[in-house]
Order: sequence, then structure tokens, then C-alpha cells
Amino acid sequence: MKTPTGKYLFNPEPTGEYAVRVSDVTMMFNMAGEQLNSLKEFFLKAVKRELFFKEFLALNDVSFTIRHGDVFGLVGTNGSGKSTMLKLIAGVLDPTTGICEVNGNIAPLIELGAGFDMQLSARENIYLNGALLGYSRDFIQAHFDEIVDFAELWDFLELPLKNYSSGMVARIAFAIATVIVPDILIVDETLSVGDMFFQEKCEARINSLIHEHNTTVLFVSHSIKQVERMCKHAIWIEKGVTQMLGEAKEVCEAYKNSHN
Repeated sequence: MKTPTGKYLFNPEPTGEYAVRVSDVTMMFNMAGEQLNSLKEFFLKAVKRELFFKEFLALNDVSFTIRHGDVFGLVGTNGSGKSTMLKLIAGVLDPTTGICEVNGNIAPLIELGAGFDMQLSARENIYLNGALLGYSRDFIQAHFDEIVDFAELWDFLELPLKNYSSGMVARIAFAIATVIVPDILIVDETLSVGDMFFQEKCEARINSLIHEHNTTVLFVSHSIKQVERMCKHAIWIEKGVTQMLGEAKEVCEAYKNSHN
């Protein structure tokens, strides 16, 4: 049933048969009708009632359910709404209409490195980013060596992050986000960052969470082979509209055939 305004429902305990349920979700963004170069220009336009917006429909009436322990893929071309959907599930955004319901604690790997201060050292950013993810200082202290060991960055720990490559930043972000065992892990293009060996290490960590801890995984990647290899089920979204929902291999095959 559609709702006049969207709802995000979060239960930190993994109750019920499903980890995530998305019901009739639509996401609309308001975009400025023209480019404004300053706050002064913005306010002048607003006072004169010359400020116009156009609507952008990122997701249109999308529904699916993910059971606990499932590995669920989202495929589609750039701008199709995949990352928007992950942000709705993570609680970063609220849907315009529809309901997004989540049961279990979430570790979101969306935009790795968001929340880092590039002027601070890696050591300082581990505590900063951990706090933003809800970890206590004592927890980070207890797991500090584990985080740095996984990131393999002991030799660069005191360097400001501005001197790091994007792959090195991704190593720290991934290590911090996966130091706990989450009920639900959200992975958005994480495995496309860094060198081949780090990507394999990240994939091994994700597989460990899946097989040893029954973690539910939502997985977005432009590598269809990765989605086919790792996911049980998938949804294909194109321009915000569901094209297919079902077994991952069948969905990926249909997606590939549509672009041949």
C-alpha cells in the first residue's frame, strides 16, 4: 500500500523472516531550474519568486524483499537509482512515498571515506570515522591493531590522509566498517577500489561474513561477473523502474542481453 509520505522503519534486531522490505518506494528530488553561483543570488531569486525547481524521479514504485542471510544484487546502468536505493535502505534518505523497512543493524559501505578529514592522520581518522559509525573510543582502541593490519598501512599511519591514494583511503574505510559483524552489509562499488589483491581480500572478508555469520548483503557492482558469482537474488533497475527481479544469474543474463 502506498503512503502519502514515505516512511523509513528501522528495527536494530534481526526479527521476522526478512532483513529488508521495500514497498512501493518512490524517490523524487527537486533540482534547481538554473545554476546559481552564490547564496545572495539564491535569496534574491527566492524573494522575487523567480526560483524554480524541476523534479527528478530517481526511483518509481520499486518493491522487493530480502530474507535474512540472502546476498542480493542491484544491477543497472549509471544513474538508474541503485545508489539511491542503498541510501534509502541505510536510512541516509527517506522515501518520497512508500515504506522502507529494515530489521537488523547495518554496516553501510557507501562512498568509502565519507566523513574523513583529509588534514588529519590515518590514526586520527580511524577514531573519527569509527565515531561516525557509532563505535565507542574503547571499541576502536580494542580493535585498532585489527583495523590497521587489515588495511596494511602501519608504515603510513601518521601521514595526513591528503597524501593517501584513493585505494589507501578505501582500505582504511573498509577495515573500519567491517570490524564488527553486522546483520546487514551494504556494499556500493567497494570492490572496484584499490588494487587486485585488496579487492580479493575485501571479497574474502565479505564471504566470511556471509558464510560464517549469516550476514545479509546488498551488493552493487558494475562487474556483472561479481554479482553473478556472489549473489543469490538480484533486481535490475533502469531509470528508476524495476525491469526484473529474481535469481541473480537470470537477472544478470537478461541485463547483459539487453545491452548486446
